[in-house]
Amino acid sequence: MCLSAVIAVGAPITVWSAAPTSALPSCPGVEVVFARGTGEPPGIGRVGKAFVDSLRTRLSDEQVAVDAVDYPATRDFMKAVDGAMDARARVEATAASCPNTKIVLGGYSQGAAVVDLITGPEGGAFGFVRPVPANIADHVAAVAVFGNPLYRLGPSLTDWSPVYGVKAIDLCNGADPVCSNGSDVSAHSLYVESGLPDQAAEFVVDRLQATNSPA
Repeated sequence: MCLSAVIAVGAPITVWSAAPTSALPSCPGVEVVFARGTGEPPGIGRVGKAFVDSLRTRLSDEQVAVDAVDYPATRDFMKAVDGAMDARARVEATAASCPNTKIVLGGYSQGAAVVDLITGPEGGAFGFVRPVPANIADHVAAVAVFGNPLYRLGPSLTDWSPVYGVKAIDLCNGADPVCSNGSDVSAHSLYVESGLPDQAAEFVVDRLQATNSPA
């Protein structure tokens, strides 16, 4: 099954309206680069918002910026490559201008596929052959994806990515057919209600604390 077909399964069409990408005058402590799911309007989407809100609650003493990946997120699923190019450029720009900022990558559904492309092994997939360069990897503290279609091709992101796997959490809501062998199509649209954004936020905080610990 191809990635584009997998992303299509149960992909929700939502009417949630996201806030614009944050424009901060100085370098934040943490920057979340998040790619929304299919059919969601520009921004970070419902799952992204729940994840960021949970992360901000846990990092109340830390400035957390949000950077929404700019891509169509339509049912032309090969356009996920456009999202990968945009996300990669955002990571490189932050690493260059704010070298002490800890970057968190995230994505839901088709947005998770965007993250797969930029964190995957050299050689790329689906026409995208330029993952985030190895010399920038240390700037990325954690990766969190939800409803990831990569599962349907075999591995989870934690197994597939040689560099980012140990920094990643790849969450699937029960029998969501996009990321498991299940058949509960409704599960793909219930990530906010599932509490998995909170689980991802806890994982990310642990990763951030690990990067702050002395060697």
